[in-house]
Formats: sequence, structure tokens, C-alpha cells
Amino acid sequence: MPLRNLETWMWAEACDILNRADRLHRQFFRPAAMSANRPAWEPPIDIYESDGEFKIMIALPGVAQKHLTVMLEGDHLIIDGQRHLPDSSQATIRRLEIPYGRFQRRIELPAACFEIDTSELVDGCLLISLRKI
Repeated sequence: MPLRNLETWMWAEACDILNRADRLHRQFFRPAAMSANRPAWEPPIDIYESDGEFKIMIALPGVAQKHLTVMLEGDHLIIDGQRHLPDSSQATIRRLEIPYGRFQRRIELPAACFEIDTSELVDGCLLISLRKI
């Protein structure tokens, strides 16, 4: 197979895979499929560690502090909450890409003793600082 045809084939395959992933994503986050009893999605996170602390940033756009629970349970940090669908009674929903419904993220912590130092919502992200004790 000539190099140009191989590149075209690879590009077409990559686009097809992305389209299938997008369809699966839309199917997974259908409103009817969500149950209030179990988590429907996991928010993405970034983790930073220094000598004295462990910092975690959780992307939670549109989630109010009152709908969040943060707790240490053994060697896991658990973030539990709910992102509510905005009031759309006067509007037609054209697209929903940001997941909503109940979410939970369990983060396994390294072997150390931690306590929650701070937990605050800033610019749509939950910032948690765990102090090593």
C-alpha cells in the first residue's frame, strides 16, 4: 500500500473511532438512562503532590457547593454530589455535552495519613488540599 493511501486510511479510521466514541458518549448520558440512586458519571481530576500536601482539582461546572460531599474514607477521598439540569421549561434543549445527574469520584490515596485542609469551589472546579499528618 503506498504511503499516501496508508495515511488516508489511518486518518479515516481515526475519524471513525472519534465518531463512534461521540455516539457512545451521547448514548451514555441520555436523560432517561440516569438514575438518582447511583452515580451516572465521574468528573475529571488533576492531582498534584508536594512534600507536605496532596492537591486535587475536580472539574465540576455548574455544581453548587451545597450539592457536594467530600470525605476521607480509609485510603480513599470520596467526592459525591449532583449536577442538576438547568431549568429548561421555557426553552428547547439543543445540545447537552456536560454530564449531569449524580456523580461520584473515588480517589485512591498513597500510603500516608491525610486530613482535609481546604475544600472550595473556584471557577467551576472543586479544589481540595489534603495535608499529610
